[in-house]
Amino acid sequence: MSSDRIIVRVEAEKLEPETLRSLLNIDNCGSVVSFVGLTRGNDNDVTVERLEFDSWEEKLSPVLQEISESSIDKFNIHSVVIAHRIGIVKPSEPIVCIHVGSKHRDSGFEACSWLITELKLQAPLWKKEVRSDGEMWKQGLG
Repeated sequence: MSSDRIIVRVEAEKLEPETLRSLLNIDNCGSVVSFVGLTRGNDNDVTVERLEFDSWEEKLSPVLQEISESSIDKFNIHSVVIAHRIGIVKPSEPIVCIHVGSKHRDSGFEACSWLITELKLQAPLWKKEVRSDGEMWKQGLG
């Protein structure tokens, strides 16, 4: 797979969706579909102070690379930029960002949706929610 068609980032400090979008290879594309997941400041009427992401760092980038490659084959899209935060992420800050370049919007939307679902199923990430009423590890990966 051409390296300019897939860009994977794991960010410890901050994630900048617009900067990441500028890295997307859009040669001969007719659409860009993007997803940005943010930390909510409230969960079931309880204030969320921050999320803390832990990861198996040696495996995280390869998993994101693999699902990106699979999405190109599965949905016939042109390119993917995918990035995820680790460490502390405060309310309203981006956690995850996915940009998909494709000839047609339908395949771009399908691929973007599939990518976030697969990331949550496969990426070796764990999240602790620090709230006004205590701390809790959220169940499942991602």
